[in-house]
Amino acid sequence: MSSPSRGLTTFLPDMPPSSAFQWFLLVCPAVIILAYFFTVFPQSPDTLYIHPSLATLPKTSPSRLIYPDDFYDGGAYVKLPYGSVRYWLIGPEDGKPVALIHGLSVPAIIWKDVAPQLAANGYRVLLYDLYGRGYSDAPQTTYDANLYTTQLALLLQYVGWSKANVVGVSMGGGIAAAFAAQFPHLVTDKVVLIASAGLMESSDMSRTTKFLSSPLMQAVSSSYPFRLYLQYLANQKSTGNPINELVRYQSAFLPGYNPALASSIREGPLRSLAPQFAALGRQSRKNNGSVLLIWGTADQVVPYRYSSRVKALIPHAELVTIEGGQHDITISHADEVSRAIINFLGREPS
Repeated sequence: MSSPSRGLTTFLPDMPPSSAFQWFLLVCPAVIILAYFFTVFPQSPDTLYIHPSLATLPKTSPSRLIYPDDFYDGGAYVKLPYGSVRYWLIGPEDGKPVALIHGLSVPAIIWKDVAPQLAANGYRVLLYDLYGRGYSDAPQTTYDANLYTTQLALLLQYVGWSKANVVGVSMGGGIAAAFAAQFPHLVTDKVVLIASAGLMESSDMSRTTKFLSSPLMQAVSSSYPFRLYLQYLANQKSTGNPINELVRYQSAFLPGYNPALASSIREGPLRSLAPQFAALGRQSRKNNGSVLLIWGTADQVVPYRYSSRVKALIPHAELVTIEGGQHDITISHADEVSRAIINFLGREPS
């Protein structure tokens, strides 16, 4: 009868456990655990990098001559978690509060012919620059719907408004819809969407837009040599259109502007907001609220056909059609847009 040791030797011939292997088995788990704590646990969160706004440029710069920080009365800055935000409050202090949200590339100057008419009709109007545009800082982060809706929610809290009617143009319409869906308790009872983005399809975006908003081109356009080239172009002969000039100067002189636009195109409130539009429709119907759509028939940026798609998600929404109106209807058809908004906001809930 063989002993147990002889049987083991027969089963594992010539393979005695080595001392080095035993040490490896003992030390390896300890090294892995130690490495984990050194690489993960002690690290502090990354510091948010914030790019500057137009406020850092000389007051004599062309961009600030077109759009000075006192373009509207009642201007001030507020420091929010993602940077400083420039805002203005115009109109009687006891007027019904209305928040205006601009679009992708042009800051609050886009409301220059609409906001004063609202104020003159007794409304207390809040205008502000979205992160990455105009006089608001440009955080180096993802420019998605949550960033923009939280910006407005914190701004309303800061100015002391418990709720407001909300008006958005282009991408601002997508932000308005997402805001009303996410923070319904902060919306009075009316939402106005002007040439609203939020449901756009990739096919409506040019290949150039897609290419320029890619991460690769975002890195290139943010580089110092490329911005020097943009500054050279911006300092050439003026186009004669102050709004276009302002876009050019922001692109050339604000290092956070192009990344903000690119991220907004890729991840922002231009597309995929059908659930938010549907939620806005349900909540406004439930709370006896109302929604107004204003669209130009010649809009080439967010084509007029999207008005029917919004209507499908918000069946009770009213539609004001501006014949021949393009995407810039807050400027080209400011009186018509203002009348439609004032009439809509002045109506009592049905």
